[in-house]
Amino acid sequence: MLIDFFFTLRTAKLPVSIKEYLTLLEAIRSGVISDDGGPTVDKFYYLARTALVKDEANFDKFDRAFGAYFKGVELLTDFTKDIPLEWLQKRLELDLSPEEKAQIEKLGWDELMKRLRELFEQQKERHEGGNRFIGTGGTSPFGAYGYNPEGIRIGQDRSRNRSAIKVWDQRQYKDYDDALELGTRNIKVALRRLRRFAREGSVEELDLDDTIRSTAANAGWLDIKMVPERHNHVKVLLLMDVGGTMDEHIHRVEELFSAAKAEFKHLEFYYFHNCVYDYMWKNNRRRFSEKFPTWDVIRKYNKDYKLIFVGDATMSPYEILQPGGSVEYNNEEAGAEWLQRLTHAFPKYAWINPEPQGVWGYRQSVSIIQQIMNQRMFPLTLNGLEGAMRLLTK
Repeated sequence: MLIDFFFTLRTAKLPVSIKEYLTLLEAIRSGVISDDGGPTVDKFYYLARTALVKDEANFDKFDRAFGAYFKGVELLTDFTKDIPLEWLQKRLELDLSPEEKAQIEKLGWDELMKRLRELFEQQKERHEGGNRFIGTGGTSPFGAYGYNPEGIRIGQDRSRNRSAIKVWDQRQYKDYDDALELGTRNIKVALRRLRRFAREGSVEELDLDDTIRSTAANAGWLDIKMVPERHNHVKVLLLMDVGGTMDEHIHRVEELFSAAKAEFKHLEFYYFHNCVYDYMWKNNRRRFSEKFPTWDVIRKYNKDYKLIFVGDATMSPYEILQPGGSVEYNNEEAGAEWLQRLTHAFPKYAWINPEPQGVWGYRQSVSIIQQIMNQRMFPLTLNGLEGAMRLLTK
């Protein structure tokens, strides 16, 4: 019973033991998930995760293995219930030609927000293929599976055109894996340019060269010389964009994250989505309950920290320049204000962009971020990393 599931978890390199597997079986036999309507996949998921996974850092691996074994069973909570689900059922996915897309006009931020408020009061039924109401498969700025150059996405599983300026769903992101087995050491070598060693403290180590030199000068009598141990004193504050368009770059960012944790003893990291606003978080599963105010982060770390942003800078310009422009909530201050505060607090800073450098000039948001960063944006390539590290050491 469930032995194949156990081996699937082991194949995913989860540290699952026989004892934990037997505990899971015992819990199932005891009817832990049989009450209140009987066993369900959701109940089994939470029971299995509780019994088998002892470290939250492995939750992401468990989710992927669980999904692979049960062939993509949906596990996440539905957060779209404020809008009737029948309005958002996917029956039609619009596909327009470039000429047809060019004919659709943008409403602009103020008109878009005003129109959405009106629709919440007016709309009473489902719409499909239209250009005004909340629905699916049309050219309306509100809904799912259609097209509009500037709209609010509601009830769609993922991005299709990268044109939404807000998303009406409470999305779930996954932490980057900091234990990824790297296939190359090149990223570590590039990051190593930033390291600075210093000798201080009482912990000592053998100074082999000086011991040999002193022993030779002492006619062969052993003269041991000790020296304080060298420590890497570079301090790094790593802020990483997660979710949305960054899903395309997960593997490369995980490689960078793994290398950074291996190379820098003093590494602090936080997550943000698209642009930094008034808070960040350290665990994506608890990002709505465990928030770290950006002001607290600025005050906590001194200016000796090297500030490194990692993100594709691909978003609506409103998300950077407009109060309330966040794709997920109504931020009181524009993202540009918070980016400027961070770069002022930490004078040594750089932005690492995993998007190909050749497309940067075609994205308005990338150009805006480059201006705010004073052109300190580098591609996530070996040459780009080396350039960023050289800049941060100056």
